[in-house]
Amino acid sequence: MRLSVIVPIYKVEPYLRKCVDSLLRQDLADDEYEILLVDDGSPDGCGAICDSYASKYPNVNVIHRSNGGLSAARNTGIEVAKGKYVQFVDSDDYLEPDVLKALVIKAETDGLDVLRFNYQNVDKRYNVFEPNKVSKPFVDYRDEICDGLTFLTERLGFGCYAWQFLIRREILEGCRFKEGILFEDTEWTPRLLVKAQYVTSTDLLTYNYVQRIGSITQSRDEAKRRKALNDKIQLIDTMKKQKEGLSDQRWFEGMIAQLSLSIVDDISMGLYGERKQYLNELKSKKVLPLSDYHATPSARRKIRWVNASPELYCMVLHCKNRT
Repeated sequence: MRLSVIVPIYKVEPYLRKCVDSLLRQDLADDEYEILLVDDGSPDGCGAICDSYASKYPNVNVIHRSNGGLSAARNTGIEVAKGKYVQFVDSDDYLEPDVLKALVIKAETDGLDVLRFNYQNVDKRYNVFEPNKVSKPFVDYRDEICDGLTFLTERLGFGCYAWQFLIRREILEGCRFKEGILFEDTEWTPRLLVKAQYVTSTDLLTYNYVQRIGSITQSRDEAKRRKALNDKIQLIDTMKKQKEGLSDQRWFEGMIAQLSLSIVDDISMGLYGERKQYLNELKSKKVLPLSDYHATPSARRKIRWVNASPELYCMVLHCKNRT
């Protein structure tokens, strides 16, 4: 079998059929790829929808499991996957028709460990945000093959999405998703790429990333906001460990800067009363001065502010958000 598509599923009933239908509208034969629907204990009608597809299509398989979160569901899919290559698809997103064969052929022909493909953002009505998508700064879709660290440093940018890769299944051995954390893709992506030897991109538009309103960092639920903040702080420790011994550490230093800016932004917007505790914790990580590697002009300005005085930057941002 050439490909396993792993779809973790939880409380996405309005979106699930469009996702699965897009996976079936592909140009691979049924015996060339499998669709693994991992029902992560979804309390709505998702489980029944999965079963209905499995009863009609021979290449659709369903795994029902108790709820453990996105990472656990993906890991379950990896454990049962049979394909030479693996692709992750989030269950509220969908693929373009007839794209998988081209991806698999390129990966096989070039002997790739990882192939990154192009995507576009769409809203919940499936309208494209970027009809003429221009790559973000520092994101490079050229198809030159390189090692994973070079790809991470020079061509990925900071968009860490597990669903933007076609991956040789053998590479996933010892490279599972960390469970119980938010931003699991950011923790996982650099581990995957550093392990890979043959990596490249294709600008073939493959994936539609559905942007739904509402995020944890904008939530009014203080527990959720604090969880997000604490996980970002832990991610800084993770990035510092992951970069140890690497010949080029610039991407990790840039990501630490991005996380640090995000932490200060979160404090100013929702937990300003606890700013001293969080800013002191950030300082204890010894991340200052922040790196401006791969930073946009706007981010560079913020980095200069934070490097000069995190307290002043946080206060100014807090006052600005209140007006």
